[in-house]
Amino acid sequence: MSAPAQNKTILVIEDEPEIVLGLTDALEFEGFGVVSADSGKGGVSLMRSCRPDAVLLDLMLPDANGFVVCRQIREIDTLVPIIMLTARSAEADKIRGLESGADDYVTKPFSVGELVARIRAMFRRAGRAPGPAEVFEIGETTVNLTMHTVSCGRQVEQLSFYEVGLLRLLYEGGGQPVSRDEILEKVWGLGAGPSNRTVDNFIVKLRRKIEKKPDSPEHILTVYGYGYKLVS
Repeated sequence: MSAPAQNKTILVIEDEPEIVLGLTDALEFEGFGVVSADSGKGGVSLMRSCRPDAVLLDLMLPDANGFVVCRQIREIDTLVPIIMLTARSAEADKIRGLESGADDYVTKPFSVGELVARIRAMFRRAGRAPGPAEVFEIGETTVNLTMHTVSCGRQVEQLSFYEVGLLRLLYEGGGQPVSRDEILEKVWGLGAGPSNRTVDNFIVKLRRKIEKKPDSPEHILTVYGYGYKLVS
């Protein structure tokens, strides 16, 4: 059995009983506490009362759109990690999920073992000591990794858990290219798959928050066939 999960509690918002049962068994075996709801309204209510350490959120709920539920959870807690569970594989749906406040997404059918591994890796990184550069400038934008924000003038944008990790890794790269494989391993704790677009989707989201012209970026640059680099 893996190391104890240090009393972390996961909120599962999912209306398919067999998926809830499978996730509950796997997460409890790993040492996590689990609370669950089979509706968006019930999930938001549990979010307020239980204040879990992470959320697994189904996109298709019987009473609510998962994107809306995600935004409601973000109004309660801006920093809690949210992993969206979706049967939709279209890039547009994944990007919309990230823009609604999700930190990551897993497409059904998924491996419960891989999902648990993602959660454990996420908590390991969240518990590490802050790096030497928690506040820095990218062009006219100030990045504050401790507060999970980027700001330009009076405009302040919130950063998600994985956006913080991605920006930290690119900044620590000192302007040198960082490969997609390295990003996936160090930020998500995963090996790269041939169709994995997770990194690319997060880059799109970050550019919208940092770049003046996201379609013509000056700071978060693509190194074609390899990965990305950050030019401050």
